[in-house]
Amino acid sequence: MPDQEPGPAHPERRLTTKEAAELLGVKPETVYAYVSRGQLSSRRAEGGRGSTFDAQEVASLARRNRRESAGSSASGGGELSVRTRITLIEDDRYYFRGVDATELAARHSYEEIADWLWTGRLHPGVTFTAPESVIDLARRAVNALPEHTDPTDRLRVAAIAAATADPLRFDLSEEAVLGTARTLIPTLVGALPAAMYAPQDDGPIAHRLWTRLSVREADEASLSVLDNALGLLVDHDLAASTLAVRVAASARSHAYAAVSAGLGVLEGPLHGAASGLAHRLIKQVLEEDDAAPVIAGELRAGRRIPGLGHRLYRGEDPRARALFARLEALPHAEPALAAARDIVDITARHTPLHANVDLALAVFTVAGGMQATAGEAIFAVARTAGWIAHALEEYKERPLRMRPEGQYVGPRPPQPLPE
Repeated sequence: MPDQEPGPAHPERRLTTKEAAELLGVKPETVYAYVSRGQLSSRRAEGGRGSTFDAQEVASLARRNRRESAGSSASGGGELSVRTRITLIEDDRYYFRGVDATELAARHSYEEIADWLWTGRLHPGVTFTAPESVIDLARRAVNALPEHTDPTDRLRVAAIAAATADPLRFDLSEEAVLGTARTLIPTLVGALPAAMYAPQDDGPIAHRLWTRLSVREADEASLSVLDNALGLLVDHDLAASTLAVRVAASARSHAYAAVSAGLGVLEGPLHGAASGLAHRLIKQVLEEDDAAPVIAGELRAGRRIPGLGHRLYRGEDPRARALFARLEALPHAEPALAAARDIVDITARHTPLHANVDLALAVFTVAGGMQATAGEAIFAVARTAGWIAHALEEYKERPLRMRPEGQYVGPRPPQPLPE
């Protein structure tokens, strides 16, 4: 019956083309296509009429096809699907534990959102602190890096240094991981070098981070926007870096290692580094005082325009919409905002793409007198909280479940040894 798993085949039995096709549930022509792709081997039948196929090999291919088909049905297109209670993205909105994430970020601090995401309980006024000895260790490790090192590299080194100072890092109980989370984030921020003025080492994470990224003195409005950005960026479902964190947690890596895995993936230009590309684009538009020649130059070079479009949203990225609304209240952000609007308006003439959060974050970093890499640092610090939430969730699942089966498409063995 076609809906049953193929049974064991006799190891010496040979199947005709018709029998192989029936077992595989395909047409005879498809059987020969499998042969041409190296997925099946064939042998001429006695008398030279037709081909025969190894029964065991056909049964194995049938089982593999059935597993692939089941994976496609379960996850929509064969992509990995993971059950989670953390973030839902639906109808151009996103939710943390069922609560509108933009409303949550508008009313609560980054630390409150992070702690709530980890525990499901809101603790108003919660702050994160770390032992000074751990911050000093991480800072010394970071200071040993070349001066041109990007913030994400510094954060990764800081995470590794903090791990070496924690003999209890292999304790994966919820209480222990929560303790790690509440000290790791301030350690990561505290290890970054100051941008200009004396760094702030206490108070809200946004205040401490500002002194590491901006050459300007902080004002309350800018600090509020930074805290809002951190809250908006805490999590975004199974982004590439978050999936890497869950794979590490599935293998029962400790929280520091899981966060390091996320930081490694974050550096990609299609992920955390995208805001830096948008930052440079806005700076070019401000220098030219016109977005048209800048956009034309990018397209002529074969580059996509950063900061536009998002595969999960048909309309505007809700994170961008919320952050732009905050930025409009900052007088010194108006030139960068105008440049961003110009970019969106010009590209919209031919491509119906909306601004995403990378463009909004770039406006903030340009207006705040920050380097192009600052957006990536904001993204990384913010997303660390979400990574911890996903690690906590994954630690409760079956170990090593993040182990997809490879679909081998190379030549069938045995092959001769290479000369």
